[in-house]
Amino acid sequence: MRVTRAGIRTGLIASALTAALALAAAGPAPLASAAPRGTAHVLAHLDITQGQRPENIALEPGGGAVVTFAYSRQVARIDHRGTVHVLATLPEPPAGSVTPALSSPFLGGIVRAQDGTLYFLYATGSADLTGLWRLRPGGTPQRVAALPADGLPNGLALDERTGRLYAADSVLGAVWRIPVTGGKATRWADAPALDSQGFLGANGLKLHDGAVWVSNLDQGTIVRIPVTGRGTAGPVQTRATGLTEIDDFAFTGHGDTLLAALNAENEIARVRSDGSHRTVLTGADGLQNPTSLAVRGDTAYIASGAYFTDEDPNILAARTGRTPR
Repeated sequence: MRVTRAGIRTGLIASALTAALALAAAGPAPLASAAPRGTAHVLAHLDITQGQRPENIALEPGGGAVVTFAYSRQVARIDHRGTVHVLATLPEPPAGSVTPALSSPFLGGIVRAQDGTLYFLYATGSADLTGLWRLRPGGTPQRVAALPADGLPNGLALDERTGRLYAADSVLGAVWRIPVTGGKATRWADAPALDSQGFLGANGLKLHDGAVWVSNLDQGTIVRIPVTGRGTAGPVQTRATGLTEIDDFAFTGHGDTLLAALNAENEIARVRSDGSHRTVLTGADGLQNPTSLAVRGDTAYIASGAYFTDEDPNILAARTGRTPR
């Protein structure tokens, strides 16, 4: 499926409007090259009429996962049976607020600390709500760090060793660094490789092997930014190109090999350390415009927001396999 950048913008905004209106077993098989129909297993079919379009996913002990529902302003837990438990609904932005690039309020990346605390990013176009939010077990959500209202915080990663979080900004073309305790966000990295080319730039973000890795939707790339001994950003290195409309990604645990969610293409690609890549899952396997991935052991858990198919947002699982790097 080939979708233009204008089509992506239209599809995401249409999904946001749809969500707003809606709100007023067998184990996974190997994730192999050119996977035939039926080689992945859908763990949970979500309710599109309730705005349950998962944008980002983090795994929990015991087989569950937590997700952000992009346009319903909700953080939810999906248990091992596929049941959805809404944990929090973020405040509605003030009247007249317009979220950059997407128009509607947007919940992006989510991560889970070892003590069960959740951190997630909320963009509203208003200075009083846009930023990093925290939800402790049994608590209520609170904003712990402000981010620019004219940006779109998206991908998020946590370094518990240093007590820092890193957030990708899709509109401002930057990576922010924020203490887990909250407070002032620092513009940690800012480079042309993070910029948008008319819609969304820096998107997914992961920490891996002493570096911050970032995908760029408009540029179709993945870049690596080393964390220096002083904690500053090193030179930006492009590690993969030609990943059309890439959203999020996750490392498989085999060196620098990763899986990339190509949202509008409705594909998952395996990207090797040399930057070469090939399609390993498609819509025939149950994908519905994949938005994000998380890997545990040899299994990848894939969230699909159905932004363009507009049919069956879901959580899907497939084994990452043991293919060569």
